Amino acid sequence: MSWGTAIDLFAGAGGFTAGAAQAGVRVLWAANHWQAAVQSHADNHPDTEHSCQDLHQADWSRVPAHDILLASPACQGHSRARGADRPHHDATRSTAWAVVSCAEIHKPPVVVVENVVDFLRWQLYPIWRQAMEALGYSVAPHIIDAADHGVPQHRRRVFLVCTRTRSPLALNMERRTHVSAASFIRFNDGNWSAIHKPGRADATKARIRSGRERFGDRFVMPYYSNGSGRTGRALTRPIGTLTTNDRWGVVDGDRTRMLMASESRDAMGFPPTYQLPDNHKQATKMLGNAVCPPVACDLLAEIRKAA
Repeated sequence: MSWGTAIDLFAGAGGFTAGAAQAGVRVLWAANHWQAAVQSHADNHPDTEHSCQDLHQADWSRVPAHDILLASPACQGHSRARGADRPHHDATRSTAWAVVSCAEIHKPPVVVVENVVDFLRWQLYPIWRQAMEALGYSVAPHIIDAADHGVPQHRRRVFLVCTRTRSPLALNMERRTHVSAASFIRFNDGNWSAIHKPGRADATKARIRSGRERFGDRFVMPYYSNGSGRTGRALTRPIGTLTTNDRWGVVDGDRTRMLMASESRDAMGFPPTYQLPDNHKQATKMLGNAVCPPVACDLLAEIRKAA
């Protein structure tokens, strides 16, 4: 099976591309609708051709031929984290059909699609899968936690491994030792504020009290959601899932702050030299949408062995 080249749809900050490069795959072309993400991707992958466009409108005949199609369609329409009060049947779900359109034209030997696990519960997922099967692909969903691949973050995502093989690939990926959140927290950096400053929300102070009782003076805590949102989380564990908004705070004695973008980069498994936008909100959004490069690398290496 030919293996050397790939394209990256909905490429965002470039996690799939970075992981592919680590696996020895050259990404020829990458696309995203957000210009800031395209620029960030280009800063880190200057040898890749870039396109800023709505992929619903793409002319796939103009995209380079490739061996592997990598894609991370928008997940917001599928994620339960969005909340019950926000619409789930919106245009973001339809981005997955761009993968089918591209595969129909190029028919690469391998297609890998990443999304939230709830993608498998999408009402149209069976139809999407049937469309890929009609193009000659066997579809194998693999649910992977990034923490099992050396990323200091618990991040469960589904990777749909689509191959032009008689049977779906059943990958047996080796699990790596978990890495703690302490590995990327820099207590000497960042903009700290006093926990007992005027206006601090009572709910935040309650979470801090609960975290101190369980973990002492230093720990991390999310500012929303259940579970760790009530109790905090020990620094000896991987951090919980990073999202597109500031979610995780760091507590150190009587002071606290949110994660810095550079810490979030490290928590996603990007190389420390990976360039991020200076704008914190943009960097956080890109990272929260990204694929963890070590997961992409391990997955592609395993597909290469199995295919």
